[in-house]
Amino acid sequence: MYISRAARTAFAGITRRSGFSAQPSFAIRSLSAIAQPSAKPISPEFSSGPCKKRPGYDVSNLVKAKSLGRSHRSKVGKSRLKFAIEETKRILGVPSDYIVAIVPASDTGAYEMAMWNVLGERNVDIFHWESFGKGWFADAISHLKLRDSVEVSEHTADYGSIPDLSKANKDHDICFTFNGTTSGVRVPAGADFIADDRTGLTLCDATSACFAMDMPWKKLDITTYSWQKVLGGEGAHGVLVLSPAAVERLETYSPENRPLPKIFRMVKKGKIDAALFEGATINTPSMLCVEDYIDALAWAETEGGVDGLIRRSEANLAAVSAFVDDNAWIDFLAKDPSTRSCTSVCLTLDLDAAQIKKAVALLEKEGVALDIGGYRDAPPSIRVWCGATVDTADVEALMPWLEWAYKTVKSE
Repeated sequence: MYISRAARTAFAGITRRSGFSAQPSFAIRSLSAIAQPSAKPISPEFSSGPCKKRPGYDVSNLVKAKSLGRSHRSKVGKSRLKFAIEETKRILGVPSDYIVAIVPASDTGAYEMAMWNVLGERNVDIFHWESFGKGWFADAISHLKLRDSVEVSEHTADYGSIPDLSKANKDHDICFTFNGTTSGVRVPAGADFIADDRTGLTLCDATSACFAMDMPWKKLDITTYSWQKVLGGEGAHGVLVLSPAAVERLETYSPENRPLPKIFRMVKKGKIDAALFEGATINTPSMLCVEDYIDALAWAETEGGVDGLIRRSEANLAAVSAFVDDNAWIDFLAKDPSTRSCTSVCLTLDLDAAQIKKAVALLEKEGVALDIGGYRDAPPSIRVWCGATVDTADVEALMPWLEWAYKTVKSE
């Protein structure tokens, strides 16, 4: 608390005459302290990846399937991998003629695998509005060097906004992120900018959307995600979902002069490698992570399947929205409500970058919120994960603490 020199002089004179100490008492010094909220979130885990484990999670449950310590090529290993794929299709509502594989290197590996296999057959439209989408564009240009053979159109927007999706050409391949994890901006529900009679393929990075948003599968030809996001799984494994059109492209198009690393190969002798989509992974997966994923899928079923998980995520977003509506000093990075993410919720504060960093540190020190600093490439902000494994009561309990941290830093 700041006390002017004149006030300090007057105070010293009063205390000398009254016999009191000339030092301000603890009570006076603490007048500037902001009162802390009475309740904390039960779980302070609001990281955007790896994300919070499901409610009631117990790692000891993973040993029951007896796949740990076994080869992924063993009978039990193959059956568990195949079961994970089957449950993925069932719970997500993936069309029966689509195929699903578990692949290396998280969502990044899955998306790069798709890009390196199918792009270059025709012109490409790439839409990006945050760091990961920007990375896909850079890889297409700098590493795949697509502009040496086809036209590549870049459609972009600043953080918090979304490009003009109407510019998507139905005869081009279209690359985009369904939900911008680092900006909190998603495509509008339904993805109606994608034509039903398209001739090109759509490549959708849905890592922070699957299981929390309705996926319009008939609009999506190649979809990738990692189970470390909405389901709170572990890192390093990706999931690849292919439509019949994507399979046809893989079997009819082979990029010239483009060597494919082993972990990217999906085709053998001109045909899709069917075994890959039945659980015969390209390289060795962690069976512990696979069992962790199956455990999360089983929990999803108890919550009402994907619809129940969507409701949980949207309830979390609603809790944040109510708080933002009541406080002028905080706002969504995503300005259009129709494009606001219900998972990676990004918020701006009436603070500069250094102050936001200090507020984040205060919340972590108090054990209230962990890992909520905005992404390094994003504008100064915080990012609160609101995916399905996060309880709405914890989101609601966090909101007064955001105000406490804001006021504490602002008053300094």
